[in-house]
Amino acid sequence: MTGPELEGDERLAAEYAMGLLEGEELLAARGRMANEPAFAGLVSRWEQHLMPLLDDVADAAPSPEVWDRIASELAEAAEKDSPVVILQRRVTLWQRIAAGSAVAAVAALALLFVPVANTVDDRPAPAPDAPPLVASIPIADTPLRIGVTFLPERDDMLVAADGLTADGVHDHELWLVPPGEGAQVQSLGVVAPGTQKRVHLDAGLAQSMRDGAQILLSREPLGGAPDKSAPGPVVAEGTLQKT
Repeated sequence: MTGPELEGDERLAAEYAMGLLEGEELLAARGRMANEPAFAGLVSRWEQHLMPLLDDVADAAPSPEVWDRIASELAEAAEKDSPVVILQRRVTLWQRIAAGSAVAAVAALALLFVPVANTVDDRPAPAPDAPPLVASIPIADTPLRIGVTFLPERDDMLVAADGLTADGVHDHELWLVPPGEGAQVQSLGVVAPGTQKRVHLDAGLAQSMRDGAQILLSREPLGGAPDKSAPGPVVAEGTLQKT
């Protein structure tokens, strides 16, 4: 027996906690977390609720019946002298969310046989899209945060600074510290308070946006740091991590 289906902010918070949001949806959710303490509290509650459940999920190996089916299908294909057969494994994830209950995830193995032409295609298979990198940077002693999301396939950086307000005296600037000893700090630009902004990074800077890199938030004079090789006082920091 399951509870009622989740809707609205409860559903969105649960999907965020499970890492199901991507791209613009992820950016919008991060913006709401930075600007709406109530929504940030929902996400935190779901993260705490789901964390112990994920520890209980064990790896599941295919049963002997599945391997027997694979062998049988391949044998039939060989007997029929069919075209080249490509065996692919697809994993489908079903997730059911019920209020006050656990999240169930079931993986199923499927077989897909695709006939190909007689000609051989020597072109390399396209590389899968790299996962986004995200960092959450706290704003002073508040539950508000600045969300930074880097999309490697586009070299775009999304900055959600809804919770940051301008004081008319200072600007805040983001800085990148790549992982590794002796890495040089690089400016990512001045943060526009109260906005969600997309910035395209040049190739050199984008290559330095890697898992484990630090993102610093500094307080600068209006217009940003006069010397782009060194930040002013650092008031907060976060770490880029794969989603």
